[in-house]
Amino acid sequence: MTLEQGKTGGHAIDPWLLSILVCPVTRTPLTHDAAADELISDAAGLAFPIRDGVPVLLIEAARPL
Repeated sequence: MTLEQGKTGGHAIDPWLLSILVCPVTRTPLTHDAAADELISDAAGLAFPIRDGVPVLLIEAARPL
């Protein structure tokens, strides 16, 4: 399993999965914000949600930073 429920309600992402996920806008690596349960693209200035343990890498679903 690549995503596990964390103690704070967020999800812990497997480091291998995080290493292959990229921003759909800039194709740069993402960082995980466990507190907000989001994947962050600093290059694009966007935060992508993780919903029910699934990273949603749709531009329409992202929020600006």
